[in-house]
Amino acid sequence: MHENRQDLKITALYCRLSADDELKGDSNSIIHQKELLQEYAYKHGLRQIEFYVDDGYTGTNFERPDFQRLISDVENNLIGSVVVKDLSRLGRNYLKVGYYTEVLFPQNDIRFISVTDNIDSISEAGMNDFVP
Repeated sequence: MHENRQDLKITALYCRLSADDELKGDSNSIIHQKELLQEYAYKHGLRQIEFYVDDGYTGTNFERPDFQRLISDVENNLIGSVVVKDLSRLGRNYLKVGYYTEVLFPQNDIRFISVTDNIDSISEAGMNDFVP
């Protein structure tokens, strides 16, 4: 069986939790995000998963350690897909989030998925008008 080069790339499962998010209950917890993302990845045939986790970082700060590692891996052509629970996990500055989802990821042939927002950049609907 011939493996697709994209299959050899990392599926980045990105989780973020700030102190403010903790006040909203367990649904935003890192453990919950990891479970949700891992289940989604397996259910949809995404392999080579790797977690990128920023626990305790605000979404307005894009200098988060694992977010920076993720971007470095994108720029080094190691990543095929980025999966997040929702857009706010990627960040809370919608202009910057839009840059990553509309410019950087597509330029690097990265599939972007936001699970609870029902966004998948390769679906027919792809990104919608509500995405920055």
